[in-house]
Amino acid sequence: MDWSDTGIILAVKAHGETSGIVDLLTREHGRHAGLVRGARSRSKRPVLQPGNCVQAHWRARLADHLGSYTIEADTLRAGSVMDDRAALAGLNSACALSILCLPEREVHPAVYQGLRVLVESFDNEDIWPALYVRWEAGLLADLGYGLDTEKCAVTGVTEDLTHISPRTGRAVCREEAAPYLDKLLALPGFLQGHGKIEAGDIQRGLELTGYFLERRVLWPTNRQLPEARTRLFDELGRLHRL
Repeated sequence: MDWSDTGIILAVKAHGETSGIVDLLTREHGRHAGLVRGARSRSKRPVLQPGNCVQAHWRARLADHLGSYTIEADTLRAGSVMDDRAALAGLNSACALSILCLPEREVHPAVYQGLRVLVESFDNEDIWPALYVRWEAGLLADLGYGLDTEKCAVTGVTEDLTHISPRTGRAVCREEAAPYLDKLLALPGFLQGHGKIEAGDIQRGLELTGYFLERRVLWPTNRQLPEARTRLFDELGRLHRL
């Protein structure tokens, strides 16, 4: 069994003295792990960093075996975020969520493509936090728990949608939401594809996607949002970028 694909490195775990188990999010084979021999060598360590895009060839005797990777550099972005604490927190959070939420070897090309766009945006601090929130929303949608932001669940109107029902994940317009603001989740305009990003929108977006990731994806399997995501929230708060 063997295949070749493009992938984004999510994590590398030491295996033995010199090798590593590399977890990739690939375009055509989903989240897929494999052994890389000599992963801790001086030549391979710069390539085998979370966030780097690589060309991978996987080979195993049987399909359900761990198998081994031969990996070559494609686009190396990890180094560009190392000196930016917020961007590094965003990268670590996206990688951790990918590992937690995506079943191994289940294909999710939209999540892969979204993560690639996100990784390429980390050098622009004005846009990547909003792209990160949109990536989480896309992750929810690809797993079957997408938010309905097209029309009001009560009236059917398509304008002035301001909140999301925590029970159904459907939008509610301002007028209908007014009596229940303490029970609804705020819906920032940029998640609807319009409007500029207002102060507090990133926080509202993270709270919205985090709520559904926890309750729809993670809690049913007795898991919680990763610490890396908490660090992202704290780091953006420290920089007043929420």
